[in-house]
Amino acid sequence: MILEPLLIAELLLLGSFTGFLAGLLGIGGSLIMVPFMTWALAKQGVAPAYVVHTAIATSLATICFSSLSSVRAHHRRGAVRWPVVFALSPGIVFGAYLGSLLTTHIPARSLGVVFAGFLFFSAFQMLANIKPKAARNLPATPGMLAAGGVIGGISGMVGAGGGFVSVPFMTWCSVPIQQAVATSAALGFPIALGGTVSYIVNGWNTPGMPDLMLGFVYLPALVVISVASVSLAPLGAKVAHSIDTQALKRLFAVLLICLGSYMLWRSLR
Repeated sequence: MILEPLLIAELLLLGSFTGFLAGLLGIGGSLIMVPFMTWALAKQGVAPAYVVHTAIATSLATICFSSLSSVRAHHRRGAVRWPVVFALSPGIVFGAYLGSLLTTHIPARSLGVVFAGFLFFSAFQMLANIKPKAARNLPATPGMLAAGGVIGGISGMVGAGGGFVSVPFMTWCSVPIQQAVATSAALGFPIALGGTVSYIVNGWNTPGMPDLMLGFVYLPALVVISVASVSLAPLGAKVAHSIDTQALKRLFAVLLICLGSYMLWRSLR
């Protein structure tokens, strides 16, 4: 299977945009990537029964690379709370693996509806500008493991980097917002790692899949998107420390509503 030049250009553009978002807003970009990949992979011959699973798996795999590039830029500015990362990561890896495992047993139509619902929820969260008030300190080790499991489980199911769950959690636990965004970028790697391994293992030797697949991960798209996203993530992180991102979040929320509507239409038609 050879990618057409137009599709390569589209994937490069997608990777550049999602990589920039990873650095700017502390998200993995999958909220944009999964709907587009669902459409693109269907054109590449991925069976309808597995197209959403493949889109989510490939999205998670790209986050492995974009998150590393993004967190490097945040780390240089001293914004990453590494003790928080280390405390949440074990639960996150376990939760992401289980969440991804559960997703492989959900029919593509139902999974599409679930992802559309997550897009609508994320858009509402942005438009409402929900900022949990600092009400407590970070919990002890058992609480951090449990929180990591929840963050990883949700992220593994929808192929997201976890920012829409981890940032509010850390803000509620008195972590300053810029540090929460930077730390969320660092958490994207264990989320993506746990989820990607699960999709590879549970998608191995799935019948009727096209060439160049690693489980449910579509390798050509992974390579093209990762190259672009890694290049743009540091720029997004740099911009995040110099502007007010609220207006961009509102615009992004409108885009999420449009993409959620597309996913819902595609799943229910």
